[in-house]
Amino acid sequence: MVAATRLLRLAAAATAWALVGCATPETFSVREDFGPGFDAKKFLTPLPNKNTSVRDGVMWTRGSSGGKYPPMVYLALAGKDLTLSFRYRHLEKGGMLWLFVDGDDGYGSVDHMLRVRLNRDSVVLEVDAHTLDPKHPLRQNTREADPVSKAYRTNEHFPAEKVDLSANEWRTVRLAFQGDTVDMSVDGQWTRTLKRPNFDATKRKLLWMQSGGAAGIEIDDIVVTPTP
Repeated sequence: MVAATRLLRLAAAATAWALVGCATPETFSVREDFGPGFDAKKFLTPLPNKNTSVRDGVMWTRGSSGGKYPPMVYLALAGKDLTLSFRYRHLEKGGMLWLFVDGDDGYGSVDHMLRVRLNRDSVVLEVDAHTLDPKHPLRQNTREADPVSKAYRTNEHFPAEKVDLSANEWRTVRLAFQGDTVDMSVDGQWTRTLKRPNFDATKRKLLWMQSGGAAGIEIDDIVVTPTP
């Protein structure tokens, strides 16, 4: 099982490398407005699929995945100091958009680094770091050591920060990573700066986990550039 998992991870890494092409961590960039030139190969998730498609110049995700988690879309990344931004809007009441930034875990594998959950009435942050200490006080006890790096995931949970995101209107999310610091904002209504050692690592994937009901969630104007 460990050997099979290792092969799957290597295959995923090779796929991501092929997607980012010859770009280096200093030059990596993505610009996607889902217009006539839309390139699905930028994404690690096959598009279209049963939940996600491109319509009217936006990426539209709706319904249930039928599995444990809501529908997800992955974008390949390949840089350390990156600025990430996109716009999103809900098309019905309720739901949430959960943004994950995945990167090098410091021990030879790739895992979650930062999670930003955009509820309709709050923003919730979670930092995922890694350790070789099985008794670390923040260890995620429901998760075994990574089969490749042998590192354990740690979870740092932050209290919900109240912000009114209830209206079904376009919102702009921005995360700017520089070394061990990230500056985050949602429409200027909510801003936060967070500093953690695990942020100072190469980012490998951006994940949107979307719970938008039958009407769904739209995403547009994805931009990833090196942080100046």
